[in-house]
Amino acid sequence: MTDELTVTGIECFGHHGVFDFERREGQVFVIDLTLGIDTRPAAASDDLADTEHYGLLVDRVKEAVETDPVDLIETLAQRIADVALTGERVEWARVTVHKPDAPIEATFKDVTLSITRHKRTQT
Repeated sequence: MTDELTVTGIECFGHHGVFDFERREGQVFVIDLTLGIDTRPAAASDDLADTEHYGLLVDRVKEAVETDPVDLIETLAQRIADVALTGERVEWARVTVHKPDAPIEATFKDVTLSITRHKRTQT
């Protein structure tokens, strides 16, 4: 059994997309991240060393989004999941990438992609 640690609404500015103007001008991406972890050791010790430091994780997620542009949000979501799964206590990660300014010729609120990855399937 795992507990869930969630950080929502991580705002990042990236240059991802298939169109030249997306790469040139960039846009806001918003990341929601949920980690499957066992929080019992941290609850028992009250020690940050016994859990995932979500402040440092957010810094790493922002860096993953704000560097090295890619074409697809699928690629970006996988990159973020890979970052999250490097945590020693993380069993799985669910990542949602929001692209609210996607180049769509219609009125819409948001485009999102959500993926879930488990550590045991990582190579």
